[in-house]
Amino acid sequence: MRAVVLEEYGEPLSVRDVTVPTADPDGVVVETEACGVCRSDWHAWQGHGDWVDDRVPLGQILGHEPVGVVREVGDEVDTLAVGDRVVVPFNLADGTCPACRRGRANYCEGATALGFGPDAPGAFAESFPVPRADVNAVPLPDGVSSVAAASLGCRFVTAFEALDAVADVGDGDRVVVVGCGGVGLSAVQVASALGGTVVAVDVRDDPLSMAAEMGAAETVNADDAADVPTRVAELVGGADVSVDALGSAETCRTAVDSLASGGTHVQVGLTGDDDRGEIPLPMDAVVQRGISVRGSRGMPPARYDDLFRLIASGCVDPEALVSATVALSDVPDRLAAMSEFDTVGVEVVTEFS
Repeated sequence: MRAVVLEEYGEPLSVRDVTVPTADPDGVVVETEACGVCRSDWHAWQGHGDWVDDRVPLGQILGHEPVGVVREVGDEVDTLAVGDRVVVPFNLADGTCPACRRGRANYCEGATALGFGPDAPGAFAESFPVPRADVNAVPLPDGVSSVAAASLGCRFVTAFEALDAVADVGDGDRVVVVGCGGVGLSAVQVASALGGTVVAVDVRDDPLSMAAEMGAAETVNADDAADVPTRVAELVGGADVSVDALGSAETCRTAVDSLASGGTHVQVGLTGDDDRGEIPLPMDAVVQRGISVRGSRGMPPARYDDLFRLIASGCVDPEALVSATVALSDVPDRLAAMSEFDTVGVEVVTEFS
């Protein structure tokens, strides 16, 4: 079968034939219907993450935002059958550790990461294996398209978990989202659906226009504003919740400085080579103003039903974030475009043969 393989960091990715996977006793094999193209794939391709011992190994099949149809089922799997449509979170939990038992499987101590580790080949491929499938393969409700499910990926679920579970956004909360890529636009839509008044910040007009379509009440082009936090204060009086959806010293500091007293900052963007996991923050101001700083990564599989209900209600539409559908052979070029921030919205692979 064909797959996108990381052979050298930062060099053109290979689309080549690889061995068809087989199911472990507790796993399934899923035929891929769609898979989102995410900036986390770009980080993997660039070789980022070595500063936290999280660099993706060479030879890895990438892709971590999939939906597909179960084609093979291991003998120990109880909840799935051939023909089931499933969405698979990127954080593949073991289901047994203390975090999993507390309902926080997105922080599983024994987790593997789909498309990021040698024991978890990714979904930029015609099919992919899912270990511990009773925990990690989530049945997809009727009425949710493959493209919509793939756009949930890590971006939409990350935004939903960060804003709903971590920041507890509700009616009237003022939310500033800094960085309007896929996860940022997801955060705009989710925060608006939860009742927040959203200010979206970016340096590009096209993503800001899309943010307005997703529900942002105000947009700020950081290149045009003399001082973004001051502008946020002028627009909404400061934010109750801020999100850095990119992951740089500038975007994180902008988000934190945009908070009103007592506000909560949620970091979802990962850093790159410039910051290498270390971002200085004004800790005296954090103390004096009662600011909370939180991190958020992914979402427990058990919470997908909450998100599916929100989709069914019409309050959110993840497919509205999709700007293009592409072929597997296009993935190397689409990731390369992210180096220049030359993408808008979410792109989804739908052709694999």
